[in-house]
Amino acid sequence: MVETSVRTGATSHRLLMFYVALTFFALESTWNFYDNQVPALLREHVASAGLIGLFMGLDNLLGIVIQPWIGNRSDGTRTRWGRRVPYLAVGMPLAAVVFVFLPWTTSLIALVTVMVLYALLANTTRPLAECLVPDFISPERRGRANAVVKIATSLTIIVASLISVFVVDEHPRAAFVIPAAILLTVSGVLIAKVRDSRSRGYQAALAEDRAAGPSGPARVPLRQVVAGLVTDHDRRRLLLLLTVLLFGGAWFASRSLITPYGMEALGLSRGDAGGLTLPSGVAYLLAAYPAAVLAERVGRLRTIAAGMALFAAAMIAGTLLQTVTGTVIAFCVAGVGAAAFTINAAVALWNLAPTSRVLGTYTGLYAVTWYLGGFAGPALIGGVTDLTGWNWMLLDIAVLAALAVLVVLRLDRLHRRQEAVPAGAL
Repeated sequence: MVETSVRTGATSHRLLMFYVALTFFALESTWNFYDNQVPALLREHVASAGLIGLFMGLDNLLGIVIQPWIGNRSDGTRTRWGRRVPYLAVGMPLAAVVFVFLPWTTSLIALVTVMVLYALLANTTRPLAECLVPDFISPERRGRANAVVKIATSLTIIVASLISVFVVDEHPRAAFVIPAAILLTVSGVLIAKVRDSRSRGYQAALAEDRAAGPSGPARVPLRQVVAGLVTDHDRRRLLLLLTVLLFGGAWFASRSLITPYGMEALGLSRGDAGGLTLPSGVAYLLAAYPAAVLAERVGRLRTIAAGMALFAAAMIAGTLLQTVTGTVIAFCVAGVGAAAFTINAAVALWNLAPTSRVLGTYTGLYAVTWYLGGFAGPALIGGVTDLTGWNWMLLDIAVLAALAVLVVLRLDRLHRRQEAVPAGAL
């Protein structure tokens, strides 16, 4: 009887992760297609590449504000459907409808208005879908679940590219219907099949509410969570967010500056330079799930540190082997190292959360820190490259990644002195 119950629970969790991965697949399908095709819509109204880039950055700017807010808001929500699904049940269908209107706008003001509406809805739903992982999955298995979600997310890049190649030229407006239809269909599946009121995280939050009594608020205010991070004598969470900031900067710099690097340092055309990282995407996909399994065996922080060290070593190798083949190989190795980080860093932060009532807030804070790294890293590395030259850009990125390694090693030492986190969580 016990064995049957265990098998049933495992099957239930696998089915749940399928629904969560499907949700991410649908959300990211629209977001990736947005990144691919909305710049072309902007070009119909704006000639300046700088202005196009500014408008395209609106979604990240809004994400910095919205994601921690909605995460915190959902943490305090109590309904018979749970605390995340009610928002997803409204936000995902609305995002699909708004998305369809993007190519039908006839002025810059109308286009930017629809872009802002979509960005608001997308930034509202994405962190809540991600929160379903720690809500349902036990700390020691969150890495595997997050790996499945990341793989689903990565596959949407291929979907967006295929729609662009085969549909956009012939049916530029109808092409937007495809990812919107995927999102709308998956919304129905999520609403019908998932109730996070049954999750262990939601039940733990209810238990904490009961223990706090009528005077204890269900929602911990966002400013209180942030103040706790900064003032708590336990510095592990703050150090982990610093690691995310530093490595996020290195990762985004390696992606956003690779095309000019290929042109300036390797003498490639713009198109060839832009394709340098394509094989590394495959390497990332192949490494995602093994990175989660490895973390369960040797420790999450050790896996993160090893992954970032591998990333830094690959950037150094790319500097020494400055050829097209050498760069492609270096980025493939770096992709493996990045997988070890991205699969496990959010999980480590979830597992360090002091209570189940702040899991959504922590998810939002992780996203903000990652986005800030994505904003500051390319600017910093670009500025250093102006001083040292394009030939040394990969080495500059390696230095930033090495700083992240030093921070997480310090975090690992602190963690070994603590007994608050269950064995296997980190």
